Amino acid sequence: QVQLVESGGGLVQAGGSLRLSCVFSGRTFSSYAMGWFRQVPGKEREFVAAVSWSGGGTYYADSVKGRFAISRDIAKNTVYLQMNSLKPEDTAVYYCNGDWGGPIAPLYPRLNWGQGTQVTVSS
Repeated sequence: QVQLVESGGGLVQAGGSLRLSCVFSGRTFSSYAMGWFRQVPGKEREFVAAVSWSGGGTYYADSVKGRFAISRDIAKNTVYLQMNSLKPEDTAVYYCNGDWGGPIAPLYPRLNWGQGTQVTVSS
């Protein structure tokens, strides 16, 4: 079984930055394309960003393109989301997930969801 643990969320002002982390365990991390998703209470979870198994390819939702950057550290079994120029509409619970062998544009989440990490952006 795969376990995903997200961290790094918090409360920031609009225009600020946060760096989220997701630690992966239970399977071979390097075999998975990884991505970030977010969800607002009462709304459907939406795709945010993904990175290929090698780390050489990325894909972003239009809403975050140019502001967010996804990366991964294979040795640490960790995927990151650097969030810059944050907007109030970025407020959500952020989750990571992965897919073995599928595309990243967008990534299809095939793993069990973790608890997520709350990001709140004030005006």
